[in-house]
Amino acid sequence: MTDLHDGAGPSPASANGTVRHGLGSVIRRVWLVPIVIIAWELGTRQAESPFFPPPSRILVHMHELWFSGPASALYLTEEASANFLPSIGRLFSGWALACILGIVLGIALGRSRTLFDYVNPIFEFARAIPPPALIPLFIIIFKIGTPMQLATIVYTVIWPILINTIDGARYLDSLHSETAQVFRLSRAQRFFRIILPAAAPKIFAGMRVSLSMAVILMVVSELVGALNGIGYLIQAKQQTLDLAGMWGGMVLLGLLGYVLNGTFLFVERHVLSWHRQARQTN
Repeated sequence: MTDLHDGAGPSPASANGTVRHGLGSVIRRVWLVPIVIIAWELGTRQAESPFFPPPSRILVHMHELWFSGPASALYLTEEASANFLPSIGRLFSGWALACILGIVLGIALGRSRTLFDYVNPIFEFARAIPPPALIPLFIIIFKIGTPMQLATIVYTVIWPILINTIDGARYLDSLHSETAQVFRLSRAQRFFRIILPAAAPKIFAGMRVSLSMAVILMVVSELVGALNGIGYLIQAKQQTLDLAGMWGGMVLLGLLGYVLNGTFLFVERHVLSWHRQARQTN
């Protein structure tokens, strides 16, 4: 039989194999999700407890409350726009500020053993304090509002970034350092070509952990004196006995965390593709 494939691209069999492999990979990752949802639905309907509504009712209520708006507003209702957007803005602002501070301080401390020895006891003391315990202090310093909420997020999420950056910047391959000396690279060239790439895998690991923590602290900071936000919304639904709305807020947080983590992993795979290739080569 004549092969109609001209060799200009992947064969149909190869393409079909790739599609099947990708579909199988997706199924292996999510097969447990529908089972959990079905068990949740059946269990809550069997219990008939007003405190545990079934997921079908939660999803319908979420649509009515937050996702039945006009197309011009991306189908968000007024309540959704007034609470979701401020929360997401605080989440990314606090996380971005923590990333900048954590990376800058981490590289400085990682490259200077003397400086690290001076500040390490202070860092260990500050890191041991539970963030919720500092909310009254942040209220006194920043007053109730967005600055207090940002301070709560930054104080908590900076530690994974800072610690991972210190470790990544401290332990450099001796061959890379010797090469930089031989070629007489400037400080800026050493930073961007050697130090930062060497520390990047550790930095991204810290950023990923801190992003999940930022979602948690976003909610915690909105439970005290806030006038909007997802955390405020969950608390308001609980106080008005809108339990389906309260559960809907928690489901929304879970979906938000899942999407953020998946997006971050996608970016990380592309940015650090050289790192994976180097490990496979070695």
